[in-house]
Amino acid sequence: MIRILTAASFLLSAVVAVVPASAVDSMDDWKRAVAKKIATKQTYPRSALTREIEGRAEVRLVVSGDGTITAHEILKPTGEKVLDREIPKLVGRLNPLPALPSGQTELSFVLPLNWALD
Repeated sequence: MIRILTAASFLLSAVVAVVPASAVDSMDDWKRAVAKKIATKQTYPRSALTREIEGRAEVRLVVSGDGTITAHEILKPTGEKVLDREIPKLVGRLNPLPALPSGQTELSFVLPLNWALD
């Protein structure tokens, strides 16, 4: 069995320092929508499957208010070339993410990625 896991509880740190209390629920909804999109867009490279390669990575994404990914940085590569080459492709498939909740103009967060075989 193939498992591709993304942490639904990815770490968020707003570029805009203060998030109003009323935006918490909408931020939770946004996080769920992002986790759902990642789950549908993340794939396991065929060559990694055949060679049974697994790995974990961390990627920082910067997102504008309309959901456009304006920057990404691989903070922690998997160490496996085939999986590391997949990361920018995944970012491209994810762009754009859902629009940020009202009042948010930019957001930076660390997205943990995991490719695992059962």
